[in-house]
Amino acid sequence: MKIQRKPEWLRKKVPQGEQAAMRGLLSELKLNTVCQQALCPNIAECFGCGQATFLILGRDCTRQCSFCNVDKAPRPQAPDADEPRRLAEAVLRLKLSHVVITSPTRDDLADGGAGHYAATVAAVREVSPGTAVELLVPDFGGDHAALATVLAAQPSILAHNLETVPRLYEVRKGADYQRSLDLLQQAALRAPAIPTKSGIMLGLGEELDEVRAVLQDLRRVGCSYLSLGQYLAPSKRHQPVVAYIPPQQFDLLRDEALALGFRHVESGPYVRSSYHAANYA
Repeated sequence: MKIQRKPEWLRKKVPQGEQAAMRGLLSELKLNTVCQQALCPNIAECFGCGQATFLILGRDCTRQCSFCNVDKAPRPQAPDADEPRRLAEAVLRLKLSHVVITSPTRDDLADGGAGHYAATVAAVREVSPGTAVELLVPDFGGDHAALATVLAAQPSILAHNLETVPRLYEVRKGADYQRSLDLLQQAALRAPAIPTKSGIMLGLGEELDEVRAVLQDLRRVGCSYLSLGQYLAPSKRHQPVVAYIPPQQFDLLRDEALALGFRHVESGPYVRSSYHAANYA
């Protein structure tokens, strides 16, 4: 496959900010971020203004998604029982009004890590009750009891990314499109006061009508919030980029998504599921 060159609209200036302070805090508290693990292109901007998406339950994922830079391992380390407290301390020290918490998929754990998510929400609420807590969760293998555990913690937003269109789901090893849709639907049915959110990467070879069909599926299961961004391969070893989507198409899809009834949509080449997350709340 011919390697695609990045177009002009993806040449992003790296902002200068107080990244060292953020990196120092993360190191001191022994916390991980998906920003670092996934090589997010927005890391300088977010770290520079004191924002990060925290990665709980370790740095290793039990699945083998071909687009993702998070480390893989069949048997990751056991959850760190003190991690919720340290993460809550970071939220307090950073004075965050909105925090996003995610994790690798942990198929090795009986509850998929749901109890650890709930403990983390409780720890944050104890020290910073005014902070909105957004959880970006895996599919828990379709375990409704695990989802119920997370919802009982009453996060401010429950997010789960579909990532791509059904035809291309081979890039999500071990995942299932319908199972992911079902998680979002069950969340909306079980806890209607907690808005749900999902994200899609463009540029993997999807057709525009396929994306539109996914948007309709998301609205059908009650999804309120949406992010659309350009897929960027972390390295030559990862799933290659098939196309770079122009900004005008992201604008078009944002307008169409809003017309379908999404309450808020972030859509653009550098948008990621937790980018400008406070705009959704």
